[in-house]
Amino acid sequence: MTATRPKVLVTRPLAPGVLPRLAAACEVTVHEEDGPMPRKELLEAVRGAAGLLTTLDNRVDEELLAAAGPGLRIVANHAVGYHNVDVAACAARGVAVSNTPGVLTESTADMAWALLLAAARRLGEGERLLRSGQPWIWAPTFMLGMELSGTPLGILGMGRIGQAVARRAAGFGMPVSYHNRRRLDPAEEQGAQWLPLDELLAQSPVLVVTCPLSAGTRHLLDAERIGQLPPGAVLVSMTAGVVDEVALAAALDSGALFAAAVDNFEHEPEVPAALLAQERAVLAPHLGSATVRTRQAMGGLAVDNLLAVLAGGRPVTPVSPQPS
Repeated sequence: MTATRPKVLVTRPLAPGVLPRLAAACEVTVHEEDGPMPRKELLEAVRGAAGLLTTLDNRVDEELLAAAGPGLRIVANHAVGYHNVDVAACAARGVAVSNTPGVLTESTADMAWALLLAAARRLGEGERLLRSGQPWIWAPTFMLGMELSGTPLGILGMGRIGQAVARRAAGFGMPVSYHNRRRLDPAEEQGAQWLPLDELLAQSPVLVVTCPLSAGTRHLLDAERIGQLPPGAVLVSMTAGVVDEVALAAALDSGALFAAAVDNFEHEPEVPAALLAQERAVLAPHLGSATVRTRQAMGGLAVDNLLAVLAGGRPVTPVSPQPS
């Protein structure tokens, strides 16, 4: 008699080549539309699932856990962040939670530098000027930007991605300071200097934000803290919700900031109109990990986590707290 294969719900299409391995071991249902799974549809589709592969736009809470039923064993989040998952509620029901750290570090750090260079050198403005067909001519004062070589770089959040951003700064001769929940071991610091947050802001003409979103970091950079940056600073945000987007637009509007760049937004896919109106804002539609290799690695790690738990083991990359 053939054993029943565990049911797994995947809430988004994944990168090519990721799902066949999961489908070989499980009964897989995939939400095929390339957009967030409607809540009502999600609550219906998750019933009886043993595994759930989610993205950041899927809220995993008591309502969803109750809809899934007692057979749910793992929520595998296709992201490093997991602010969409009530981890404590999952643990209370014996449901493991995993994420996908590490595999997207380098691509996200690359994107942070792409945004930083584009903002500092006014690349978005320049491209829009050319595409608009407006007349222009080179001049010694035409579209002057900020030179990054040798400029102090501040990093808020010195985890894997922050450290990868810092490694790239060496090529530009930029001294690095950082603020983190804990000071890193000297070997991890790579010569970077830990500073209290207020000091970091005051000493960072260039600031890259990579810390994860949590209750403690939501709008950590509000109007007051953005105002602590040196006049004419460049701010790059790689984490939705840490920087107050309305305050960021106001700082650009007043000229307090030279430029800013944002890769993902607090209420995606909505982007504040005040930011869209800013010529000195470089805006990207959440592209930090958007390479084929990285998305395949993220999907593969999510599948590894699912298969490990459904086989009776523990997640490869667990999120705490886990069920005992």
